[in-house]
Amino acid sequence: MFNNKEKNIDKIKDAETVIGSSIKVKGNFHGKGNVIIEGRLEGSLKTDASLLVGEKAKISANVLAKDAFVNGEIAGNVKIEKYLFIGKTAKINGDVSCEEISIEKGAIINGTFIMSSQITKKSEQISEKNPTNKK
Repeated sequence: MFNNKEKNIDKIKDAETVIGSSIKVKGNFHGKGNVIIEGRLEGSLKTDASLLVGEKAKISANVLAKDAFVNGEIAGNVKIEKYLFIGKTAKINGDVSCEEISIEKGAIINGTFIMSSQITKKSEQISEKNPTNKK
């Protein structure tokens, strides 16, 4: 599991967008590529790819991404399509949903977790399409 994490983090380092440690962004941020946040962000954050939140980063926003590696602070709901890694320096105040998760000892999370998988989603779709399953 940790080897996969390192490989995924290496892919993020070729990020399309980097918000450096001295940068503060306010507003709704939407991107299609990998994003690295080292500074501050207020508003909302959505990317169709991966997100890396640095140790000193402070995000006050709802976050949506395909994969995420969180080492800083997030005040808002976090919705990750696939894999979420929460590092030992992370602090999340908000609800979290993802398919897979790793949490290091020392991380602080205040919120509700919702774990889902593609298998569950597919079986729900099949049930909705099949009229014989009506109650």
